Amino acid sequence: MKLLQLPVLQNIFSELPREEILWLLFPGKHMTLLSTRRAAMIISRVRLIAFLFAVLTMLFIIPDLLILPWPLSGELALGRVVASLAFVGLMFSFRNSTSMRHAYIALAIMFAIPTVFFVFSYTLLAQEHLNGLGATIQAIYAFLPLIMVAGLSMFPLTALEGAIFAGPVLVAEIASSVMHTAHINLSPLISTSWLVIVIAIVATLSGMSQLGFMIELVRTALRDALTGCFSRLSGTELLEMQFIISMRSGSPLAIAFIDLDNFKSVNDSYGHDAGDQILVRAAEHIRASQRTGDMLARWGGEEFILIMPNTYCKEAVSAIERLRANGLGARPDNTPMTASIGIAERTEDHASDWKTLVELADQRMYNAKQSGKNKSVHSCSTSR
Repeated sequence: MKLLQLPVLQNIFSELPREEILWLLFPGKHMTLLSTRRAAMIISRVRLIAFLFAVLTMLFIIPDLLILPWPLSGELALGRVVASLAFVGLMFSFRNSTSMRHAYIALAIMFAIPTVFFVFSYTLLAQEHLNGLGATIQAIYAFLPLIMVAGLSMFPLTALEGAIFAGPVLVAEIASSVMHTAHINLSPLISTSWLVIVIAIVATLSGMSQLGFMIELVRTALRDALTGCFSRLSGTELLEMQFIISMRSGSPLAIAFIDLDNFKSVNDSYGHDAGDQILVRAAEHIRASQRTGDMLARWGGEEFILIMPNTYCKEAVSAIERLRANGLGARPDNTPMTASIGIAERTEDHASDWKTLVELADQRMYNAKQSGKNKSVHSCSTSR
């Protein structure tokens, strides 16, 4: 994108890969693991802020009733009760969700409630000429848009998302000033709007900083540092996602549980550095044999899981036999490194969830170990 070719942006983001710069600016290309983690954090913080706002909004009824004249204070109190109830409803919404769609809805509602209340309160207060403490209360209400846009700093948002959520607040602030002022004074309107924009920019940069930190954590968690395979955490995410796709589309999904044979003896006889090299070479050989679309995750120690989407059991067996024929590298004594492999497939095994699929493949790998190692075990029928 031409935007990323600007010298200023190149200097600011010089240490980041181009893909991650795009992740900070736009949400469209985020990986699933990042999106789910981000959605969970946004929803959690929305619910927390909704609780705080529900309490604080109700507490502010007290100074309204003590300082502002009736019926203004009563009308504002009614508005506060409605806003608090809306915040309470939001507080109990979207629990345990990891959907960015739900996160966007939660954020939109969280900003809509105080925005509507601001327009409502500004409409009432603009009709009054208050002095002393009343004028102070009136000024506090006027600061509500600033508080709202400052709240953007609480969330890991992209630059585009920050602009989208701050925009309606700025529009509401300008529209309220224009609609309820007989003689528009541009000086305070421009200064207030400019302050809202500056705070929104600072808050968005803070949100982008949080997102950048989250990207770094996800990047670290995504890959196993030694072998370069997917980590167990990201492998679990991928397997769960592929299982859902398989269930919805009725397509097959096969996995192979690969456990290197006699790996402990390598560590005991030649040291852990030699064992690490064995793991690296084995992972390289598996990746070299896997097909386009297959995904390899290091499950732990000398265990790997090969995820094979849209693959029937017989096809998975053929792929694993090619892998065994190509080999997994050599041990330090130049003998071939072998593996015991268990294969499971969703439609063949009628697995109800991805954990069951892993358990079946794990048990078959164990059976391969028990029956002599260096072999694969499966339960494929002859129908496919």
